[in-house]
Amino acid sequence: MYYQIDFNRPIRVFFCGIGGVSMSGLAEILKSRGFFVTGSDRAESAVTKKLEASGIPVHIGQRAENITPDLDLVVFTAAIHPDNPEYRKTMELGLPHLTRAQVLGEVMKNYGCPVAISGTHGKTTTTSMISEILLAEDADPSVSVGGNLKSIGGNVRIGHSDYFVAEACEYTNSFLSLFPKVGIILDIDADHLDFFKDINDIRRSFRKFAELIPEDGTLIINSDIENVSEITDGLACRVIYYGSRKECSDYYAEDITYDNLAHPTFQTVRKADGTRQEITLHVPGIHNVWNSLAAIACADLLGVDREVTKKALLGFTGTDRRFEFKGRLQSGTAVIDDYAHHPTEVAATLHAAKQLSADRIFVVFQPHTYTRTKALMDDFAKSLSLADVVILADIYAARETDTLGISSETLAEKIRALGHKETYYFPSFQEIEKFVLENCRKNDVLITMGAGNVNTVAKDLLS
Repeated sequence: MYYQIDFNRPIRVFFCGIGGVSMSGLAEILKSRGFFVTGSDRAESAVTKKLEASGIPVHIGQRAENITPDLDLVVFTAAIHPDNPEYRKTMELGLPHLTRAQVLGEVMKNYGCPVAISGTHGKTTTTSMISEILLAEDADPSVSVGGNLKSIGGNVRIGHSDYFVAEACEYTNSFLSLFPKVGIILDIDADHLDFFKDINDIRRSFRKFAELIPEDGTLIINSDIENVSEITDGLACRVIYYGSRKECSDYYAEDITYDNLAHPTFQTVRKADGTRQEITLHVPGIHNVWNSLAAIACADLLGVDREVTKKALLGFTGTDRRFEFKGRLQSGTAVIDDYAHHPTEVAATLHAAKQLSADRIFVVFQPHTYTRTKALMDDFAKSLSLADVVILADIYAARETDTLGISSETLAEKIRALGHKETYYFPSFQEIEKFVLENCRKNDVLITMGAGNVNTVAKDLLS
């Protein structure tokens, strides 16, 4: 039976995998509401240390004895499987349990205007943009974002208004456990194919997400999504479109230009009344123009003053690991770190990098999961070929154990087959760092890229 949380009756809650970005944020939210919160994680991290400092005990190592009969609720991440000792003990004791997404949905019910930002790419950035706008409006929002946002000092903010802004992930259909009043769909692309069957399966899930929005709610959606009407036709809620094509968008951008750091300036147009406003971003690339249009449409819907929106977007410099400038090597090479781990994201990041005044673009790419790498191998090869020099690290397995018979050398061969001669594979970060130090020059740009631990290459090089 599904367990419903009564926020007027604080209970004892245990988070299995509490060190995850979203899990830690939910733990902090429940603690702020008077709940007694504990948890566990496989290893100590900056997140677990922060939780400990805030008064949330964290067990390092996931063991059956961490689960005790006095617990009222156990919360699991999607990465926790039935063979996990804490999962097994929870079932043995018959304790109530929920997924991370179900708890997020329960939290959403407590707000008058929950905003859920979904899409295959751009969720963290767009969630952060909307959060910055509401903060600038002094709207006192609560925020749950999948990255560290400097202005809130982490990934969660506990406000006292009706606004709750949350990132909504499609993996394992977790976003179908939410209760948004305003829903945003940024794009729909083939990803998480270890869970979804194919792109049509993914599209069906996004359609179900759109159907969650009540009749008095609003869906904001990218009109550039292929066959977007399949997602929106017959919805009970209001639908607002944004995108690159003005003939089918309520919000669109014109006169897009870039400065020498790839930051765009453009005219945003609201079709309903012809309102135009010049917007300048301090995050790079055309993809962030579209992300900001979604944020602008949401801000207008919520009644935020347009000048406040403009100022907030100008001041937004991104979240951790999203085209984040880390410093320069002794050679003068600029080092950028980016979370891109899907071919569309890789291409967007490298297109943004091409707007910089650089002689050559080096990318150190760490593929994320065997299933994604195998399913999207050809697309990865094409996207990575946009860089002048491609350096591949070993595949980051994450939750997977089966190599599916592939490696980063397989991807390197695909890239070379496209005529890209400057493609290299090294089995260790030390070899990668040595190659970079020997080959990068003053006017080059080095991008460490991927959702695993490839960012340690940037840290090591700069240290």
